[in-house]
Amino acid sequence: MNLSLNSILEGQLLLLDKPIEWTSFQVVNKLRWALKKKFQLKKLKVGHAGTLDPLATGLLIVCTGKMTKKISEIQALEKEYTGTISIGATTPSFDLETPFDQHYSTDHIKQEDLFLAKKQFEGLIDQYPPIYSAIKKEGKRLYEYARQGEKTKIEARKVTINTFDLTQIELPDVKFHIKCSKGTYIRSLAHDYGKALQSGAHLSQLRRTAIGPYSVEDAMTPEQIVHKLTGISS
Repeated sequence: MNLSLNSILEGQLLLLDKPIEWTSFQVVNKLRWALKKKFQLKKLKVGHAGTLDPLATGLLIVCTGKMTKKISEIQALEKEYTGTISIGATTPSFDLETPFDQHYSTDHIKQEDLFLAKKQFEGLIDQYPPIYSAIKKEGKRLYEYARQGEKTKIEARKVTINTFDLTQIELPDVKFHIKCSKGTYIRSLAHDYGKALQSGAHLSQLRRTAIGPYSVEDAMTPEQIVHKLTGISS
């Protein structure tokens, strides 16, 4: 990772491992502050190529300088995730950001049912984004409608699930490995998977491990990169 002034200004692609409970915006702000402090800059273009929810961890690609023009191109790359779907309860946000709103029986679910149900979500599918998402509709984010208790129609989107593997089953928890297209909501996949099992489900853990050829194994945490740039432990 080249952190020289010239490389940052010309445009650098930085791989960050986002911690849990950080927003993607907070990661970008922290990095921008550290870079401006290190090089005594008043202005610096910094942006991320694909949001991660606060409760998700893993790879966040941050671009500086002229590399910010490549953000759309990077966002279009295939994403790779690991995580856990918990069956038997749902939440309005489809993850643990909101409290449980309904509980369901899992007694009828056999292991073969888990593998049969996932086949419905392989390939090109229609998916409804969560109401608790940052998608804009009529000038407002969907989560703003949700938090204000307002109902709004959400349109389905075409997404592609290239790989959906179940890696460990210890009901009610099912661990997975997914490779998918831009615009896929793993939270929605978890919610819909619960429905397909004649039950309910939510996403209880998520980690993005890769974006195209870029791997989280090559990433630094925000604390590590801030310390490298400024010598300050955050």
